[in-house]
Amino acid sequence: MPNYRRILAAIDLSDEADAVLERAAGMATQHGAELHLLHVVEPLSLAYGGDIPMDFSEVQQQLQQQAETALDKYAQRLNIAKKQCHLLTGRPDAQIHELCKNLGADLIIVGSHGRKGLALLLGSTANGVLHGAECDVLAVRVGRQD
Repeated sequence: MPNYRRILAAIDLSDEADAVLERAAGMATQHGAELHLLHVVEPLSLAYGGDIPMDFSEVQQQLQQQAETALDKYAQRLNIAKKQCHLLTGRPDAQIHELCKNLGADLIIVGSHGRKGLALLLGSTANGVLHGAECDVLAVRVGRQD
């Protein structure tokens, strides 16, 4: 088993993030690795497309501020330095890959709902991260257990 030096935990700030962070903190301790936290805020324009003639900038700013507050709370709880917390905007899988490369991370930890069938074919963030990663990826099973 490789000795990881820099771990990137990508979280969605839901209640399920706790399971991902618990695993990430354990792995970082076990390997003596530097732990980085990441949350990616998806632009509302990606979710709703350009078809709705509305200005989402104020709502987007509120989402950004809420995400920053939540990320800070997780970091404080795990005693992670502010410089190791990253809040980005864009497509989650692409932003995770880019930050991983920029940090020189050798392990990405994400949550996975273990989707099957059509949901798996349509893809998920964990699936997108796995298929484009240049390092190891640990998908932590979250949500309902079958």
